[in-house]
Amino acid sequence: MGELVKRNPMKTQFNRRNALKTTALLLGAGLAGNLTAKAKPRFRLGACDWSIGPRLNPETFDIAKTIGLQGLQVSYNTKEDEAGLSVPATLQGIKDAAKRTGIVVSSLGIGELNRVPYKSEPRTEEWVWNSVDAAKALGVKVVLLAFFSNGELRDDEAGQKMVIERLKKVAPHAEKQGITLGIESYLSARDHLKIIDAVGSKAVKVYYDSRNAADAGHDIFEEIPFLGNDMICELHMKENGFRLGEGTIDWPRVEALLKKINYRGWMQIEGATPKGANVVKTYQHNRRYLESLFDFA
Repeated sequence: MGELVKRNPMKTQFNRRNALKTTALLLGAGLAGNLTAKAKPRFRLGACDWSIGPRLNPETFDIAKTIGLQGLQVSYNTKEDEAGLSVPATLQGIKDAAKRTGIVVSSLGIGELNRVPYKSEPRTEEWVWNSVDAAKALGVKVVLLAFFSNGELRDDEAGQKMVIERLKKVAPHAEKQGITLGIESYLSARDHLKIIDAVGSKAVKVYYDSRNAADAGHDIFEEIPFLGNDMICELHMKENGFRLGEGTIDWPRVEALLKKINYRGWMQIEGATPKGANVVKTYQHNRRYLESLFDFA
């Protein structure tokens, strides 16, 4: 038997109290973390401002609220106002509308790139660069870059190369600000990835639109798992000329695939309005239909 060591009972009690306190704090932190994780919704639902009301306009937030949406994808600029959200007063007006209505700015979109192509018009480089700063100021994570109409990339190797070179210049800025630039076009998933790989930045991803992909002849049920959660930054939920659930897209199957790849984030309803239909009533239907498939809690 070794020599008995005398212990200070007050010190032992103090150490025990500290140990219990530390354990309680750790357990509490873990519980809080678990509750936070559980409380965070898997999906959130918004709509494009160009689909439900005036673009880049505070009044469209009121329409989104009437529809019952959670967010609004806001146009960065318009044909009449190319500076758009780079104008402090315009940016503040959008911030105020979001605060007043409770409808958050879910992402930005530069639809004007369909009219003034990123692949050929130098001034669009400034738009994209400044849109990153606007997104940061609004607290959003994604800026949609559109490549349709005049900006079409299919069968345009030179245009694709120019887009790659311009994205290489802006991507470090987007990375620094924590903003993702989402490419939306009629290109296949594989061709999108060729562009993204050539840019070589985690700030560039695919903005996936099932309707566009299907219309271009691509298999969306092959493309969604091929791209996976890592390469899809956001989604458009669209039918051309039909309400959601009444067109040709198999949305329940899309829902199953999105859950399988563990997609988390925003879905923006675009189009999905029959000719002559009331936009608010149609979008209320579209919202309810998606709510029947996805958990937007």
